[in-house]
Amino acid sequence: MFWLPFLVVTISTAITVAHWAYKWSNPKPTTGPSTSSQLPPGSMGWPLIGETFQFFARSDSLEVPPFLRERTAKYGKIFKTSLAGRRVVVSSDPDFNHYILQQEGKLVELWYLDSFAEIIGQSTTSLKEAWNAQELHKSLKKSVYDHIGVERLKGKLVGRMEEMVGRTLDGWAGRAEAEDPGGVEVKRACSKMVMELSSNILFGHDPTKFHQHLSDMFESFTRGLLSFPLKIPGTTFHACLQSQKKILRIITDVIEERRRRLEETAPLETPAVGRRDGGEIDLLDQLIDDARTKGFPDDKGISYLIFGLLFANAETIPSVLTLALSFLDDHPLLLHQLVKENEEILRSRGSTGGNGLTWKEYKSMNFTMNVINEALRLNGSVGIIRRTIEDVHINGYVIPKGWTIAVMPTAVHMNPDVYQDPLSFNPSRWKVHALAS
Repeated sequence: MFWLPFLVVTISTAITVAHWAYKWSNPKPTTGPSTSSQLPPGSMGWPLIGETFQFFARSDSLEVPPFLRERTAKYGKIFKTSLAGRRVVVSSDPDFNHYILQQEGKLVELWYLDSFAEIIGQSTTSLKEAWNAQELHKSLKKSVYDHIGVERLKGKLVGRMEEMVGRTLDGWAGRAEAEDPGGVEVKRACSKMVMELSSNILFGHDPTKFHQHLSDMFESFTRGLLSFPLKIPGTTFHACLQSQKKILRIITDVIEERRRRLEETAPLETPAVGRRDGGEIDLLDQLIDDARTKGFPDDKGISYLIFGLLFANAETIPSVLTLALSFLDDHPLLLHQLVKENEEILRSRGSTGGNGLTWKEYKSMNFTMNVINEALRLNGSVGIIRRTIEDVHINGYVIPKGWTIAVMPTAVHMNPDVYQDPLSFNPSRWKVHALAS
């Protein structure tokens, strides 16, 4: 009977695992009045793994991703799932999405999946407290807006952007004239242009001082961001972490150099006045001064904030630009209309040619803006993540405290009830939407 204890342990373990797997696959609300409510329908997939692989599966189509399309058809616009070990409710319901985004700080808080939270610093205790501090969030938001908001765009940023774009297009034209067999890889060229501009505006980065371009580092970073989080050398996620370290090292070096320079000169005045050493105050100068006068953010917080702002530009803007250029190449009449609008602005300047693009001229580019809006719609979105800090009740369902909510705008952008013939590139639809609103 020596085998009896082993058999008992085996059976007990099997029962325990089966019970745990059942509870994982069939979660129930466990707090307060929510116990009488139901969770949204859906499947939790395999324990721990959930439906992570299906969610992150690549799709080269402009249509709604298969994961979202199939589950919306089966469960409705609001359903539950499990991603990377977290219990998640996914929503493509426009009314609920709007409601959730209005409840930040009340029912939900800014949040990311654990692997992404670690990458942007949200998993670090001091930074986690900082991310969730409402007053700090408002202060940082104001500092960022003061340097890259509308007023700065009206002032100097539009001109700097035009100069950067002009220099990039001249480079493309030069390669075409030289009949470069390699041509221009539009996405990579756009990424390089956007990263040079945003990094210079945010922290005065000079790409000529480095052998590897920031855009290449962010390309490696983004490639591994949505991969399975295995920190093993040779994996895509490990390469992602290495790229992140390189980028943060560059930002940290600039912070240290900037601190030394500011200590040698004088305190900041205002963004409009500039530094007393004659330079223009950028966002990094302001954040360092905020740290001196308000006590936060510290250098680590500054580096992660700059990193996050760069990341926000690294993929979205180049993707939208590339998609817009591709569609315009396929629609010569729309391209002609776009060129005509821009040429009319040049003619209106007269013989002097003006001193570059003005804010008034920018605001007059109605068709150009329609093209951008249409490219943004078709480019899709990976979703907006929030975590519940209280039980959320919707349509007879409950989303328990501590769960993650993924708001998915893509399903709305591709909804034929909202946008007629949603897969077609039709900038004119935005003229109709503007009149309707």
